[in-house]
Amino acid sequence: FRPYRFISSPLILDLSHNKLQVLDSALFSKLQHLSEIKLNHNELETIPDLGSYASNITTLILANNRITRISVEQLRPFLALETLDLSNNNIVDIKANSFPALPLKNLFLNNNRISSLEPGCFTNLSSSLQVLRLNRNRLSTIPAKIFQLPNLQHLELSRNRVRRVEGLTFHGLHALRSLKMQRNSLSRLMDGAFWGLSNMEVLQLDYNNLTEVSKGWLYGLLTLQQLHLGHNAISRIRPDAWEFCQKLSELNLSSNHLSRLEESSFVGLSLLDELHIGNNRVSFIADGAFRGLSNLQMLDLQNNEISWTIEDMNGPFSALDKLKKLFLQGNKIRSVTKKSFSGLDALQHLDLNVSGIFSPGRRLNTSSLLCDCQLKWLPVWVAEQTFLPCVNASCAHPQMLKGRSVFAVSQDEFVCDDFPKPQITVQPETQSALKGSNVTFVCSAASSSDSPMTFAWKKDNEVLNDAEIHNQAHLRVQGGVGGETEVTEYTTTLQLRKVEFSSEGKYQCVISNHFGSSYSTKARLTVNMLPSFTKMPMDLSIRAGATARLECAAVGHPSPQIAWQKDGGTDFPAARERRMHVMPEDDVFFIVDVKTEDIGVYSCTAQNTAGSISANATLTVLETPSFLRPLMDRTVAKGETAVLQCIAGGSPPPRLNWTKDDSPLVVTERHFFAAANQLLIIVDAAEADAGKYTCEMSNALGTERGNVRLAVISNPNCDPGVQGGGGVSAVGGAGSDDDGWTTVGIVIIAVVCCVVGTSLVWVVIIYHTRRRNEDCSVTNTDETNLPADIPSYLSSQGTLADRQDGYIPSESGSSHHYMPSSMSGFYLQPKDMNGKSLDLFSYTFIISGVCLLHFVKELIVSILCFQAVPSTKGPSALTRTLAA
Repeated sequence: FRPYRFISSPLILDLSHNKLQVLDSALFSKLQHLSEIKLNHNELETIPDLGSYASNITTLILANNRITRISVEQLRPFLALETLDLSNNNIVDIKANSFPALPLKNLFLNNNRISSLEPGCFTNLSSSLQVLRLNRNRLSTIPAKIFQLPNLQHLELSRNRVRRVEGLTFHGLHALRSLKMQRNSLSRLMDGAFWGLSNMEVLQLDYNNLTEVSKGWLYGLLTLQQLHLGHNAISRIRPDAWEFCQKLSELNLSSNHLSRLEESSFVGLSLLDELHIGNNRVSFIADGAFRGLSNLQMLDLQNNEISWTIEDMNGPFSALDKLKKLFLQGNKIRSVTKKSFSGLDALQHLDLNVSGIFSPGRRLNTSSLLCDCQLKWLPVWVAEQTFLPCVNASCAHPQMLKGRSVFAVSQDEFVCDDFPKPQITVQPETQSALKGSNVTFVCSAASSSDSPMTFAWKKDNEVLNDAEIHNQAHLRVQGGVGGETEVTEYTTTLQLRKVEFSSEGKYQCVISNHFGSSYSTKARLTVNMLPSFTKMPMDLSIRAGATARLECAAVGHPSPQIAWQKDGGTDFPAARERRMHVMPEDDVFFIVDVKTEDIGVYSCTAQNTAGSISANATLTVLETPSFLRPLMDRTVAKGETAVLQCIAGGSPPPRLNWTKDDSPLVVTERHFFAAANQLLIIVDAAEADAGKYTCEMSNALGTERGNVRLAVISNPNCDPGVQGGGGVSAVGGAGSDDDGWTTVGIVIIAVVCCVVGTSLVWVVIIYHTRRRNEDCSVTNTDETNLPADIPSYLSSQGTLADRQDGYIPSESGSSHHYMPSSMSGFYLQPKDMNGKSLDLFSYTFIISGVCLLHFVKELIVSILCFQAVPSTKGPSALTRTLAA
């Protein structure tokens, strides 16, 4: 080393590829300007001592030696060390405080046998370390927060054995810009696995076993620009996966298991420039899957199973107006139309190399084109795209154009005289079905070619591989301009048995042959289920002023709507007074501050397109008994009629009981009760009737009492005369008797007249009715069939509804059928106790009899109540007899 002792510039010493096992530090005593020394590919077992000038060395290369451990004492002399390469040694672990406080920026530990990292192993390098490489080791776990290196910018952990990354594993690496973890055995990334990497720009996770992309493990990567996920097992991209990665410019998902690109697969990636999805299993691309990728310039979809996206969709790439490169080679595309590439105004490179249709780049070299009316667009489109100098395309069919360049064929020659490619003639139809029923879709197509035909059915753009399909074919002759042509008509039938809700969707048939594929329109299947109650309203009795709660919930498909009615209508007193609350989410109907006008039958109706059901609940409002009118004391003359009123209110209606002078009331033939004991009528009042009368009303909620005092005073018209005036008294008595008999006579005459008059009227009516029936009858008269009884629940079609046909049970046990009339009411048809309908004559006779009896009763009661002067014993007895 003598020649170098006078060199003052930084010195690089290369001793690599020797068999050095030890070094004498004295050999380096003269190399005070030594800054870099390469000792790789030797046989060193420890970090060598390089003498007093080791403090000047900035780069130490010790790769490919036999070093087994890192010693803090051996590294302490290298005070200026910035790069340390210990790759390809035999180091098995890194213990705490293995490194002294050095200005180390680059630490390379690739291809060792490191299986564990002890906490604090890199602590002394926290202020300087920028690059750390731990590739090709044996790490199976990464302890959380092991890397407390705030200045680290690049971390490499590829080719280890890490299977799972826990949350906060990389917390503390605030300056990290790139992380490489390729070729591990990663299968799970927990939520927050990369949280804290707020400056991350590049994340490489290729060649692992990840199965899905979710926002949970991408949380916190707000500045990420490149994400490499190729060669994993990803089959799903969650809808909100990119919520925290909206600055991505490059996304690589190639060589995974993706079969679907949903509408939400790339939402939020408006800055994406390159998207790689090649070598997957993509066969389904939803409408609008690329919507929002407004800056995309390169799209790689090669080697997938794409067919209908190009053949059947209208402008699948229409949102990519900045796209320059599109790779579609290696798919199952059989035909393209003008609409296939609509919107790709900036396209410069198109690769559609399938069955010789297109070649890479902007070249077109094929001689197998079907030059019919559907290819008119191609020459015009090629010319507009400036592709013409690079195109060599000729027709293969029809025979008259075979071998001719598509640019030599005029627009009038692109005709559809025959149709070797299948043409859909019968489209499948949209249907609705009840759950559990069978459904059939039919689709037909015709073709003039004898090329073998294939049939497929798709649901929501995905092929039904295990569907029950029946195919038929028959020949028919079709006339045309060039004469008659034999055409084969194909019919394919899709049978769906016992459909479930999962059967809903859009169904489409695809009929293909060598010349291309034809797609039918999409027929929608809707599966319905009648509503059924999960919660039914129950009868409710509640005190006035409280809150009534009625529950009602139902299930069905589609989800039924719930509506309420009161007494068959929509008049809710509680609604008018803003006391009613409906809670749709809780399936509860509330009435606050309940009042007696809220009493009634409440009907809950559940309705969907399949039908409707109803359930009823009776609301009863309970009130304590009360006096609706104040009790008034009464004073009557002796012999007059006394009427004591006790008008009661309450719910349920209270029972009334009368007492006199706090003792049970002794009822005689002069005492009458009316209006459910609310009226106490005392005929021919006597002095003994005077006193305190107590009205006691009671129901389930309580009892209320009130007092009425009755005073009976002497009647001067009825008192016997003084002594010496007997003649006058006798005359007066005779006059009273005559008046009494006169009153009774009037009553009897009135009753007889009513009976006779009513009977005559109904005789005439019955006579004319029978005459009309005889005139209108025929000899062979069939028995009129009446509709069967219908259950008496209330069914409605919404909040506003009318009562449906049914029957109303009566209290007597009979039932009344009601039939809707032209008016707003209903006609009642009564039945007898045996259920037989009464004829018109019996019905009118009963009605007239009831009315007559009611009239007579009211007349007699009125006479008795307002008769001012009682008669003698004879007439009075007769009057009481008539009243009874």
